[in-house]
Amino acid sequence: MPEKVPDHLKKRLPPGQTYSEKWPVLHEGSPLEFDPKKWRLKVHGPVENPRNVSWEEFLAWPRTETMSDFHCVTRWSNFDNRWRGTPFTEFAKIIRPNPDAKFVRFADHQGYDTSLPREACARVGVLLATHWNGKPLEPDHGGPMRLIVPKLYGWKSCKWVVEIEFLPKDKLGYWEIRGYHNDADSWKEERFS
Repeated sequence: MPEKVPDHLKKRLPPGQTYSEKWPVLHEGSPLEFDPKKWRLKVHGPVENPRNVSWEEFLAWPRTETMSDFHCVTRWSNFDNRWRGTPFTEFAKIIRPNPDAKFVRFADHQGYDTSLPREACARVGVLLATHWNGKPLEPDHGGPMRLIVPKLYGWKSCKWVVEIEFLPKDKLGYWEIRGYHNDADSWKEERFS
């Protein structure tokens, strides 16, 4: 039975969603076995500064804390999640994508991937997140690092990110080639294509 939405949150619940105080664990595959000495983030494509980023280097990048709601395509939403990590806009300043890098593909360690237009990645709140509600992200929730894209369904917030590829043309990801909507806007109920 769905939880009752507190009155002050009703306007923040997208159409077709139910309120949840919990953050259920849903994902394809297995969590990353994280070793901070071996972890690398491969960044490539049409960028001025491609690289394999170590965990130590990643943690030295500019960091911030944001708050956003999380919406799952399976029809639950929870509110006021506190995230800590590197804003995508700060990441882009370091990597310096070329003008023809119009899309960004995010991938995990086992082949799961998703892509977004570069301008969508530059929106407020898009984060390479390492913490949730003051604690390091647990492996089941994408730790050590996951993408957070507020307002889009959760499959666009790739867990266990180990590769970021800039692309001149879009490339459909794991769920998108299986019929999920490529835009994934929770407010437009863009669940399936």
